[in-house]
Amino acid sequence: MNEWRGWRDAAEDALYGPDGFYTRPGGPGPAGHFRTSVHVSAHYATAVATLLRRVDTALGHPAELALVDVGAGRGELLTGVLGALPAAVRARLRPYAVERAARPPGLDPLIAWRAELPAPGSLTGLLFANEWLDNVPVEVVEADPDGVPRRVLVRADGTERLGGPVDGADAAWLARWWPALAPGAGPSPSPGLRAEVGRPRDAAWARAVRTLRAGLAVTADYAHDRADRPPFGTLTGFRDGREVRPVPDGGCDLTAHVALDACAGPAAERLTQRQALHALGVDGRRPPLALATTDPIGYVRALGAAGAAAELTDPAGLGGFGWLLEPVGEACTGLLTA
Repeated sequence: MNEWRGWRDAAEDALYGPDGFYTRPGGPGPAGHFRTSVHVSAHYATAVATLLRRVDTALGHPAELALVDVGAGRGELLTGVLGALPAAVRARLRPYAVERAARPPGLDPLIAWRAELPAPGSLTGLLFANEWLDNVPVEVVEADPDGVPRRVLVRADGTERLGGPVDGADAAWLARWWPALAPGAGPSPSPGLRAEVGRPRDAAWARAVRTLRAGLAVTADYAHDRADRPPFGTLTGFRDGREVRPVPDGGCDLTAHVALDACAGPAAERLTQRQALHALGVDGRRPPLALATTDPIGYVRALGAAGAAAELTDPAGLGGFGWLLEPVGEACTGLLTA
């Protein structure tokens, strides 16, 4: 199939079709191609476990506590969180992995594996989505030589051309959230400027939040704000640990940074990952040098742990990710910011 299509349809098939990058049977999963925070260090799962326990306390220790991992990969985060929880919390926990790939072998049978989100308003607890929204496909637009924003069409081999002008709901979204590419809003954009229309992500996140009847929904991702949108967009590909040209043929990941400010609901709180992890006890400070004399092996272990924590919180790297926190009900407001 090599017809011209918008990037949203093309990426949907390339990532999630029968032979898609994420759904291909026997594939290595995300960890085979790139490192997320989950893969960098067990500190990340421990931090999510800490957050889950704060949610549990804020909700009054409900008889059934849900943990929903959206975009669960091969279940690595849930596995790490389960290992970091005390038995009393595990006994009440109902963990759900939401992932369109097949359930991997050997996963803890406690984890329910689902291709779709649970029903709206059906769960109480924590919903967590690490690097999920950047893989929700979106349309790409580009200003033509006359400054008219047009939808970018693409073929399976990655060849692009400009399609029709942007209008309707996509134009309205650009006017509010990416005004440099909004049709008819002020001066015409310079030819070649690009944007990604985040409407599908706004809708996907709103639906994810509605899964909870009470609790906290959190998404962590590459992000940018209305005031500093990248002038040429961020669409790119990853394969075998390297950034590559985005080609919607199923052979590489396709990702674009997220306009988290557009996704945010009225009660949302926003932090950097560095701020969030610091609030959850992840600290990249080196252990005291004196430990090297009294406990050399312990010092080496502590030094390695500090290095992993520093990578997670580096403001020029993973620490610069955006965290969007959406409390459902008042009990879970301010769990990281109070």
